[in-house]
Amino acid sequence: MKKAILGIAFVVMLCLVGSSSRAQNAANREKTFKAKCAACHGPDAAGKPVMKSPSIKGKTADEIQKVTSTSPKHVALKSLTADQMKEVAAYLATLK
Repeated sequence: MKKAILGIAFVVMLCLVGSSSRAQNAANREKTFKAKCAACHGPDAAGKPVMKSPSIKGKTADEIQKVTSTSPKHVALKSLTADQMKEVAAYLATLK
C-alpha cells in the first residue's frame, strides 16, 4: 500500500513539475513575440492595418514559419534560433 501511495505521489509531482515548465515556456514564447513581432502585428497579433501588417491570429505554426522564413520583411527574426522561431510560431498558433 505504501508503494502505491508513493507511486501516486511521484506521478503527481511529475505532473506539477511539467505544468510549471509548460507555463514558463509559454511565458518565454509570449515574451519573444512581444519583443520581435508585436511592433508590427500588434500586442494581440491582430495586425496593424495602418502598417499593412496582417493579423496572424488563427494561422498554423507551419504557415507562420513559412512566411517568416521566406519574407524579407521578417529580417529581424534572423536573430532567433530555429528552435526559438518554432516556439514563437507555436505560441502564435494558439491565439484565436
